[in-house]
Amino acid sequence: MNPAATSVAYLGPAATFTQEALLTQADLAGAQLQPMGSITAVLDAVARGEAPLGFVPIENGIEGTVSATIDGLIHDVDLQIQREVVMDIHLHLMARPGVGLDDIRYVSSYPHALAQCQKFLAETLPGVEERAANSTADAARALREDGGDGAAIAPRLAAERYGLALVAEDVEDHPENQTRFVLVARSRVPRPSGHDKTSIVCFQRADHPGSLHGILGQFAARNINLTKLESRPTKQGLGDYCFVIDLTGHIGDEVVADCLRDLHASLAEVKFLGSYPAAGEHGAEQRRQADAAWQAAEDWMRGLRESVE
Repeated sequence: MNPAATSVAYLGPAATFTQEALLTQADLAGAQLQPMGSITAVLDAVARGEAPLGFVPIENGIEGTVSATIDGLIHDVDLQIQREVVMDIHLHLMARPGVGLDDIRYVSSYPHALAQCQKFLAETLPGVEERAANSTADAARALREDGGDGAAIAPRLAAERYGLALVAEDVEDHPENQTRFVLVARSRVPRPSGHDKTSIVCFQRADHPGSLHGILGQFAARNINLTKLESRPTKQGLGDYCFVIDLTGHIGDEVVADCLRDLHASLAEVKFLGSYPAAGEHGAEQRRQADAAWQAAEDWMRGLRESVE
C-alpha cells in the first residue's frame, strides 16, 4: 500500500484513541485521514468506495465487544479485516496551562472514560462535578475553547492537539485496559504473515442440542486454537444467535481452509470476515505443525485413492 495514494476513514473526531492507535501504524500515519462521526459512517464509507480503508475499535478489555463494529460487519457491510492493532488505554487529566488540582471545579469526558476513573476522582477530586462529553477528544476541545476552571480526561494526543497541560497522568482505575482496533477494506485478503488470525461468523440451520459442540469440534479435531468465541443476535428473532469466532491461522493454511470448508458444508452460512496479521509477537510453530500434519494426512489419503481400481 502506498500511503500517499490512499486515505483512511476512522472514528473521529481528531485526537481520539482511535486516531492515536492509527498513528502507531507507520504505513497509515502518512495517509489522508478522514475523521467520521460514527462507526457506522466509517463502515459505510468503505463499503460505498468513498474511502479505501476504514479504522475502528472492535473490542475493549473492560467493556467488551464494540457492538456497532461487529454487528455492522456481520449484518450491514461486506468488508474484510486487514489487520488488528491492540493498544494500551491510558487516560490523563488535563487542563489549561496554569490550572492545578486545587483549581479544578469540574471534570468532563466521555461517560465510559469517566466511569473508568472513578477511584481516582473519588480520592483526588472528591465532590467535583462530572460532565459528559460526546468523546474524550471533544471534552479537551471544549475545555480549550470555553476556558474556566475545568479539566478533561482524554488521551495524551488530545492535550497535544488542543494546547492543554497534563495535571495527572494514567488516572484510569484499570491500567491493564486495552482496546483492539481493526483496519477494514473491500474484498482483499492480506498474504500470510506466519502469525495470522482469521475471523468468521457461523449461522446455524437450527438450534439443537450439541450444535455448538459440533462447530467447535471442527477446530478441536484440527488442533486450531480459538482466540475468541462470542454469540451475537441474528436480528431474526429472540433467541436466534450466530457465533463470531476468531481463530489462529490464515485461510491460506491448508488446515484452516479444510476446517472452513467443512463448516460451510454443514451450516446455513459461514461469513468470512478476513485473514490478517495478528497483533503482538507470537511464534507460528504450533500452526506450522498442524499444517504439516494435515498435509501428511492429505498425502496419505491421496495415496489410498490412487490405489482404487
